[in-house]
Amino acid sequence: MSALPWLHPERVALIEKGLRERIMILDGGMGTMLQGHQLDESGYRGDRFSGGHDSHHEHDHPGECDLKGNNDLLLLTQPDIIRGVHEAYLRAGADFVETNTFNATRISQADYHLEHLVSELNREGARIAREACDAMTALTPDRPRFVIGVLGPTSRTASISPDVNDPGYRNVSFEELAANYTEAARALIEGGADTIMVETIFDTLNAKAALFALDQLFVTLGGRVPVMISGTITDRSGRTLSGQTAEAFYYSVSHIRPLSVGLNCALGAADLRPHVQTLSQIAESFVSTHPNAGLPNAFGEYDETPEQMADVVAGFARDGLLNIIGGCCGTTPAHIQAIAAAVRPYAPRAWNKDVASAP
Repeated sequence: MSALPWLHPERVALIEKGLRERIMILDGGMGTMLQGHQLDESGYRGDRFSGGHDSHHEHDHPGECDLKGNNDLLLLTQPDIIRGVHEAYLRAGADFVETNTFNATRISQADYHLEHLVSELNREGARIAREACDAMTALTPDRPRFVIGVLGPTSRTASISPDVNDPGYRNVSFEELAANYTEAARALIEGGADTIMVETIFDTLNAKAALFALDQLFVTLGGRVPVMISGTITDRSGRTLSGQTAEAFYYSVSHIRPLSVGLNCALGAADLRPHVQTLSQIAESFVSTHPNAGLPNAFGEYDETPEQMADVVAGFARDGLLNIIGGCCGTTPAHIQAIAAAVRPYAPRAWNKDVASAP
């Protein structure tokens, strides 16, 4: 992969320049913001699906589907809402905006019988984010904004059996995962993504399928975009769901020579700190994190205020652990604005090698 040229070398150069000069800001939670719109079934369906099926596509299965909760679908039915979320995070200080494509794979969209939308969802997700970033860049040309094309973990795991009575059983194969990721990533790049982030990785084998897919896709395209990787420590044991520590996780994915490696979701910033510190000590790449706004309360809500979260991550920055910081579940533009202000006085984690361009 590394021998291939960049598809957009001028964009990569700007990203690398920003990362060397300061701690760059990632956006916050998409789902958190969408919940505030309190959309019902008709809101998710929009005009296109109001008749009980996709009016742009032949209905290929019996019965209606419940589409409420399919946040990725809002790219097609409520694009102004998605664009508004991106714009809010950009105004709050985000340098990077993540596409609303966390579940835009065939495996995840199969829950809604909408597998046929995968390419369209990813292409539109990147296009809408691109428009928002370009509009903000036009206002502040000395500070360009960038689109991260998101590949989520899917709703299946290649390492763990879903049947406690049959430990050897798997409900997905490496090949199926790779095919899902290839389709999604191609459309993200076509839509204008500057980078691809394989994120919220709870199973490293799933991530390896995504990285394999990207490697093969880049060969097909004759060029590449930077790859960002973000794993998930699922609880205070300090391990991913498939059993790896942060250190083991890093060495499992470092062969791809990513632009950045980091951790997100599951834990708040305070609980993530020791694991981010581990990555900062060993990673031959830039280091990122986008934690939750604390741990969920008894109602599944997140209580950590912007000021509380900013106070914690300021310590990350002061101690030289970070290159990229943002927020995950429970975070809002107010969190991102507070975080951006808190880390602004500090230099980014020292990293002297040109990792993204290294042969």
